[in-house]
This record gives sequence, C-alpha cells and structure tokens, in this order.
Amino acid sequence: MATSRLEINFIRLLSRCESLASEKRNETEWRLEKYVGALEEMLVALKKSPSKPTPEILTDYNRKVDFLKGLLEADKLPSPAEKSLANQFLAPGRTPTISSERTPASKTVHIQSKARCAGEMRKELMSTQAVSSSGSLDTDLRHRKSIPVDERQSAAELDAILQHHHNLQEKLADDMLNLARNLKNNTLAAQNIIKQDNQTLTQSMRQADMNFEKLKTESERLEQHAKKSVNWFLWLMLIVVSFTFISMILFIRLFPRLR
Repeated sequence: MATSRLEINFIRLLSRCESLASEKRNETEWRLEKYVGALEEMLVALKKSPSKPTPEILTDYNRKVDFLKGLLEADKLPSPAEKSLANQFLAPGRTPTISSERTPASKTVHIQSKARCAGEMRKELMSTQAVSSSGSLDTDLRHRKSIPVDERQSAAELDAILQHHHNLQEKLADDMLNLARNLKNNTLAAQNIIKQDNQTLTQSMRQADMNFEKLKTESERLEQHAKKSVNWFLWLMLIVVSFTFISMILFIRLFPRLR
C-alpha cells in the first residue's frame, strides 16, 4: 500500500520532534510542545483515514507520540530525581522513523535524557556532599542552621525519592523473579500433561488397532458362515424341486386323464 500524503507529513513532523528532543532545550523552548500537539491531531486523523497504515505501524506511531509527551511532562518536574524516575517508565519506539536511521531516534533520545538526568542528580549530590564535608563539626552545624529550609526539604525529598526508586526496583526484580518461577512451574505442568496425553493417545491407538484386527477376523468368519448358509439353502431348494417333479410324474401315471 502506498504511503498517503498525511502519513508522509506525520513522519516528517515526528522526525523533526525527535531531532528537537535530542537537543538541549531551555525553558523558553516552546516549539516541541506545539509540534507534539500537532502530532496528536495528525495521528487521530491518520487512524480515521481510509488509507491508514497497518495496525503494527499505528501502534509504533502511537508509542512514539506517547514517549514524546512523557518526555515533555518529565522535563516539567522540579527535581532531577523526579525527572530520572519519570524517564525510567518511558517507552521509546521500536522501529526507525526514517530509513536513514540505523537505530530508532526515540531510543537515542531516551538514552540522552536519562544521561542528562543522571548528570543533574550527580551535580546536586556532589554539591550537597561538598557543603556537608566542609569545616569542622561545629562549623557544619552552624552551616546547617544557616541553610534555608527549602534546600533542606529538597535534600530530604531527594533522599526519599531515591529510596522510593530503589524500593521500586527491588519490587520489580522480585516480581520478575516470581513471574519466572511461575512460568517455569506452568511449563513443567504443561509438559507433564502433554506427556500423559501422548501416553493415553498411544494406548488408544494400540487398542484401536487390536479392535480392528478382531473386527476383521469376525468379518471373515461371518462371511464364511454366510456362504455356508447359502449352500444349504440351495441344496434344499433343489431337493424340493426334484421331489415336486417326481410327484407330478407319479400323479400323472397313477391317474390318467379321463376320456
């Protein structure tokens, strides 16, 4: 199926959005958000178009648009830890947008975004460690008293978010382990059931072969018995006919016709 004009424009705009997303953006950058909004409208129109692409391609397009929307929402979060956590749950596209791409541009953008968030978190942690390690204990206490409440709350929130992220990763690992264990148990159970079914099928086939042989033997015996019955009936008919013929001759001889 030939690519429609609407799909070509959609691919061009999607490629442009992925290119903008890979660049370092400032707070005054508004084009990407507007472009993503236009992408959503074009995707809705593309789904309703009579010459729409296959469901697999539409699913990948929808995945890429959702990724860009999630990326914009993650950039609006206040702290680097929250941005990093939000980036972990983003799902980039699986296929290249244009033919010249060796790897999907959305995957590259995802990697760059995660690296950028990690760098921001590292800078924030290093600045916090530098402040906490300077001076003696008394100086540190006085310095902590002089730190604004907002900064101390931000550090506490960062620690809480990092701990929450760590707990989520541990929970995800446990869930994957339980899923793998359940999958293994289900596979073994299915294997045993299939083995039992194969044994039952083999026994049924063997019994069917035995029944077929018995039926064949009984059919041969019945055929022989039918042949014998026909032979006896034929002899009986011959005897009856012969007796009738002889009786007629004797009757004619004993009782001649009256004149």
